[in-house]
Amino acid sequence: MELYLDSVDLNEIQEAFELGFLTGLTTTPTFMHRHGVSDIDGMILKLGEMVPILQVEALGRNADEIHAEAHRLIEIGVDPKKTVFKIPVSFEGVKVCKRLSDEGLMTNIHLVYTLQQTYMALEAGATYVCPLVGRLQDQGHDALALIEQCVNAVELYDYNAKIMFSSVRHPEHVRNAINLGVHTCTVPYKVLKQLTENNFTTVGTEQFLEHTRLMTVKVRDAIRPSNPLVPADTRLTDAVVKMTESGFGCVTVVDKQGQLIGAFTDGDLRRLIQKDGHDALQKTLADLEFKEPISVSADLLLNEAQAIFRQSHVDTLIVIDNDKPIGILDIQDLNENV
Repeated sequence: MELYLDSVDLNEIQEAFELGFLTGLTTTPTFMHRHGVSDIDGMILKLGEMVPILQVEALGRNADEIHAEAHRLIEIGVDPKKTVFKIPVSFEGVKVCKRLSDEGLMTNIHLVYTLQQTYMALEAGATYVCPLVGRLQDQGHDALALIEQCVNAVELYDYNAKIMFSSVRHPEHVRNAINLGVHTCTVPYKVLKQLTENNFTTVGTEQFLEHTRLMTVKVRDAIRPSNPLVPADTRLTDAVVKMTESGFGCVTVVDKQGQLIGAFTDGDLRRLIQKDGHDALQKTLADLEFKEPISVSADLLLNEAQAIFRQSHVDTLIVIDNDKPIGILDIQDLNENV
């Protein structure tokens, strides 16, 4: 099934065609009007340079006017080998479709709402026939049944034409198009981007990325730039300020040589205040007793650090390099998206 983008937004078009496999672009005067396009011919020429195939309107009140408009577009520079002329279905429309098809030009009979209109377009040699599914459904019609009938007509009578599923509103429409064997589908950019989305896929991908990171990234590469070191003679209030500024729930306490003495945590603070009340804030860290902190080498892999977190039931690990504390690994740092 061919896949077209339905747009006139230059940013959308550039991004979408970076995929490298879209067949082409469909656009309408309505799109151009909504986007404030004043130089229609200039926009058509620009779009033609950006995409493999451009489907653009050739309008007129009768077959002669439509025919003249198609050739005027060719005269101003559109490539007839890369341009499909879109013509609203009508008696005059199928008449000029036959003329243009006989001249070797590609056509799209669109604004189709019935099988009879499709039949006339097929007989006229249209390259594409384009029922508007979303609009039909808005009016309470069984648009999918019409699409199926149109596809069957092409296959049954061996017409050299492609049924284009258009007026796409959501990804489910694309699934419908695939199931019905439609030859071509044109979609807005919003829907195009949703075609690869699925929550289960997102969750699975994030798991793969997370587990790969745990097995390949070292602790030194995962710690934050902040390294809240405080000397043992630091007043408790200053240590709390340092802890708050760092964004961690602890500070690393070191001696005058920078060697690790212990870690003072927000949990330690709460317990100290519960015990000593306001007097606790007058203390220095040297007045406290510290358990030997749980530390890890900076060259440890994250999955090994994760195992230590699980075994020790702590939230932070002191990271050591050359016998000096160089940072803190928080349990949340194991997930780079936190």
